[in-house]
Amino acid sequence: MSVGNIGAARAAKGRGWRSGGGKSGGGGSSSSETSAFNRISAPTNAAFSLLFIVLALICVIPLVFVTIISISSDASIQKVGYSFLPIELTTGAYTYLTNTGDTIGRAFMVSIGVTVIGTLIGLMLNASMGYVLSRSSFKLKKLYTMVIFIPMLFSGGMVASYMVNTQILGLLNNYFALILPITVTPFYIIILRTFFQTTVPDSIIESAKIDGASQLLTFFRIVIPISKPALATIGLFLSFAYWNDWFQAMLYLKSDHSHMYPLQYVLIGIERNIDFLVRNSSFFSATMSGGRIPTESARMALVVIVVLPIACSYPFFQKYFISGLTIGAVKG
Repeated sequence: MSVGNIGAARAAKGRGWRSGGGKSGGGGSSSSETSAFNRISAPTNAAFSLLFIVLALICVIPLVFVTIISISSDASIQKVGYSFLPIELTTGAYTYLTNTGDTIGRAFMVSIGVTVIGTLIGLMLNASMGYVLSRSSFKLKKLYTMVIFIPMLFSGGMVASYMVNTQILGLLNNYFALILPITVTPFYIIILRTFFQTTVPDSIIESAKIDGASQLLTFFRIVIPISKPALATIGLFLSFAYWNDWFQAMLYLKSDHSHMYPLQYVLIGIERNIDFLVRNSSFFSATMSGGRIPTESARMALVVIVVLPIACSYPFFQKYFISGLTIGAVKG
């Protein structure tokens, strides 16, 4: 090859490298253009921030307002009404609720116990049923799916469920009457089933079987650890249901078992009878530091007692809540 040909080849190679560099530069320009397109402008970012601040205030201000009213005196409420700046502050409402005996404290502990135990049992039952239905190798999958789906559309009614729970299961005047009737929900089973189908592949289960793991060991050591988002979501739903429930106590607990009443049922009874307490304030003066029963502030104190504990538990579930709900929300 002549010197001229070698020079021409080198020149062509140089042009090729410059051409490739130009293409690479073009790719970098395209990437920067895409990044610039996806970037939110400062005014838009400020508008979104303002919007979310307003939404947060809409959620927080009512609770703050109720808390302020609960520590306002009845004289201040009668004079200026419900206000963020009451004339007089007092803890009389909370003192009254505390001095009603150990009823509130005992009911509070009952609600905590029922909520914790019921949530754990509910998670175990719903998750195990959802996992079984998510496996394609389960031969009765379609039958049990239909059995679970039917109660979402039709119900046997309150009388039938009451007769079954009391006459057959013996759920009367015991703590299981507050737990078992709302432990399993078809909707929760379907959410968990869909989550297990989309998150737990069959290859993992087969690998565990090859290694000699039983079904229970596979479920507890492999499936449960990778299902925290879904379990946290269902756990949050169950804890809300148990904490706010009073209907089961009304159905299955008689008046001579008032020591088993949950907090919600006790507070509803106090709220319903608060006018009676006012009319008979002299009878209850022994339990009051003053002799006057705080009516409006006591009602708001009841709301604070009900809302605050369960609201404090929400941040512990927050990082799992959205992902668990969206992954398992599609019925498949």
